[in-house]
Amino acid sequence: MPAVWAGIDSGKRAHHCVVIDQTGEILLSQRIDNDETVLLEIIATVTEIADRHEVVWATDLNSGGAALLISLLVDHGQQLLYIPGRIIHHAAATYRGDGKTDAKDARIIADQARMRTDLQPVSDGDQISVDLTLLTARRLDIIHDRVRAINRLRATMLEYFPALERAFDYSISTAALTLLSTYQTPGALRRMGVTRLAAGLKTRGCRNSATVAQKAIDAAREQETMVAHRDCRRHPRVAPGRRNHRNRRRPRRPRQNHHCPIQRARER
Repeated sequence: MPAVWAGIDSGKRAHHCVVIDQTGEILLSQRIDNDETVLLEIIATVTEIADRHEVVWATDLNSGGAALLISLLVDHGQQLLYIPGRIIHHAAATYRGDGKTDAKDARIIADQARMRTDLQPVSDGDQISVDLTLLTARRLDIIHDRVRAINRLRATMLEYFPALERAFDYSISTAALTLLSTYQTPGALRRMGVTRLAAGLKTRGCRNSATVAQKAIDAAREQETMVAHRDCRRHPRVAPGRRNHRNRRRPRRPRQNHHCPIQRARER
């Protein structure tokens, strides 16, 4: 049976370690930096307090800032348990005091590890698991970026073209996004017409081009009013009265014809 329990409230730059015995009495409460040398010292200190008896470690993170601590504990053969943050949050209501500190959270983690028997052990992941974690995290970021982009698009369209905004599901309709890349206003859609719009979408490889074109034209016919300051162009022009320095024409130099007698006379 374990002699002591060590609770770690993990953080990015520093952790807080609280060690308790079988009666729940605090034997050690110390703030430690997230540094290998300091972590090795705290492992040696807790092992010395246990007096060669079994030690159970518990932490509220199984990745991120606690990754170095987990690797060191696994390398030293220490038993480590993972306590989710929701368990600590609900358990904190049963402890004295309303304040939330790192020392109190570490004390709760250690005490919950002492009383509970349903906690999962933590092991250091192999290289394949680490690579899969990076890939899935990257995919999750891409999904979140796509959802944010679609939400911004729908919010913008809701302000100036609500009929077209509710006509399509832009998260799954590639044809609708292709349509918006060229025609963004009711007037532009009405001028195109169903036939030409469907032909243009079909040329660009869109499926169900006729159906998409008909929905877009129906939405354009529902709105005759053009909301001010929404007729945006993809390629902004230079403001009147100002010239783009890139488009300035350099003055032409006269061609030199060395066979011309007048020019030879001027050069002399």
